Amino acid sequence: MKPRAEFFKEIIADLRMAASFVTILPVASSKPADDGAVARATWALPVAGLLVGLAGALVYKIASRCGLTANLAALLALATTALITGALHEDGLADTADGLGGGRTRARKLEIMRDSRIGTYGTCALILSFGLRWSALATIANPWAVTLALCAAHAGARAGVPAFMSLVPPARPDGLSASAGSPPGRSVAIAFALGTLVLALALGPGKALAGLILLSLAGLLLARLAIRQIGGQTGDILGAFEQLGEILILLVAAALLGGH
Repeated sequence: MKPRAEFFKEIIADLRMAASFVTILPVASSKPADDGAVARATWALPVAGLLVGLAGALVYKIASRCGLTANLAALLALATTALITGALHEDGLADTADGLGGGRTRARKLEIMRDSRIGTYGTCALILSFGLRWSALATIANPWAVTLALCAAHAGARAGVPAFMSLVPPARPDGLSASAGSPPGRSVAIAFALGTLVLALALGPGKALAGLILLSLAGLLLARLAIRQIGGQTGDILGAFEQLGEILILLVAAALLGGH
């Protein structure tokens, strides 16, 4: 058994790794990561997501206190979460839509996904993503309920990422997903447990279960599509999976918390 000090040191290192993986916050260690460090740290992705959700919720609350409407406050909250993450997941969603929607061959689809330019499919996907999330938050309206919804969405959407990385092989030998490696079973289980806990506390057991079922179905559909079209997952596919999770959980939250 590891000494307690070393155990907590590893936890902090994993939290910093996870935060640096999905945000632009300068929290990464200056020391080079060991092989497999990113994969092992994926258990902490829901924690990093929780921090992103709290930041968006804080901006929403401040905007509401300043007298802004729920529509404007929701837009500012979404802008905050996109800023903190460097729009990493939105970029992945757009590239995934362009790649899977365009190109006739696997090689061409992967080439499109690596292109920094955004196409019609990507533009439509981003409009739908921001529009659905914005509408859900504006429907919920109440600042405390919005806080619960954002925490649930950002933690829950990232809880399934380790499992997705573990079960779906990389589509190419290089890139963000391939370099991160496959998360061990322990990291997959912890991430799922943390995400489920946040969902249950924020939305209640029933709606948490509904969110998990929808997230699982979306993950299975995206995995099947990615494997058939490009042979597996990439960093962009993971970003698209996270965005689908956010959308679905916020819609479930809006159905539960809207108007309260």
